[in-house]
Amino acid sequence: MLTPTVDVERRTFPAMGTTVRLIAPASDDPGRITRAAARVQRVFAREEQRFSRFRADSELSRVNADSGTWARISKPFAALTHRALRAADETDGLFDPTVLPALRAAGYDRDFAGIVDRELADIRRDVKALMIKNATACGAWRDIEIDGDRIRLPEGAELDFGGIAKGWTVDAAMRVVSDLGWAIVDAGGDLRISGHPPVDGLEVGVEDPEEPGTEILRLRLPQGALATTSVRVRSWGAGVHHVIDPRTALPSLTPVVQATVWAPTCTDAEVWSKAAVLGGTPVLDRLSGMLVMETGEILTSFDEARPTSMRKAIA
Repeated sequence: MLTPTVDVERRTFPAMGTTVRLIAPASDDPGRITRAAARVQRVFAREEQRFSRFRADSELSRVNADSGTWARISKPFAALTHRALRAADETDGLFDPTVLPALRAAGYDRDFAGIVDRELADIRRDVKALMIKNATACGAWRDIEIDGDRIRLPEGAELDFGGIAKGWTVDAAMRVVSDLGWAIVDAGGDLRISGHPPVDGLEVGVEDPEEPGTEILRLRLPQGALATTSVRVRSWGAGVHHVIDPRTALPSLTPVVQATVWAPTCTDAEVWSKAAVLGGTPVLDRLSGMLVMETGEILTSFDEARPTSMRKAIA
């Protein structure tokens, strides 16, 4: 949530299961941000077509269908796969791009809107049965092979880029808004600043996981990206949500409810916000971030020595 210190214009559109916002300084040219938003929307449409697991004709779905054999891939697909594998290694497997079978077993077997439309009793019954019967060990990322424009997933393995693809797309959108002076592309709370914002930065609020629409923290960002992972946002039953812990192949049961992380790119912020939910307080020793604990306690490593600084926290 942006609280600007200057006059701004906004444009929004739906993509990747969320609302994407383009925010830029107001201009005498009323069509400038509209044209920029159209360019950003095309970037999101292109990458959603490439990386969506909910589209049978996406490149990701084709690669998953060919697991066990070599499949041709585009350069962007290879680039994001390499980044995802590096992220898995950097986080000691807490970030795992091969959790899809476990995620599906937990009940996330369709677009999220389709999940919340199901009867709660059906969800609980189906999820319990799936988790008992089909919970799958994670870690197949270690056996993925890439050779130029070809990839081979281990038999039965499936990729799910999810949040990292969203962060990757936010980063890609930065390249088409350079004419705005500065801009923020915000995809459901995962955002990045481009260009040269006001010298005192831009104030961004972090949402309270227990009270949507209420801020729990305010940061002043001069640059970079911010991403948040929460076990409350995409949840379809008590203890059942989209954050899979690769160590158990089940929805996370750690004491962390929500993690917000700053990084130079939105791709990096996405990776480390997921790792912070699963890894807990030790992750704060190596990055600028904030954890909201199950107890309601707020822990943060944001400080004046980091690219972002904590403004105020509401416990």
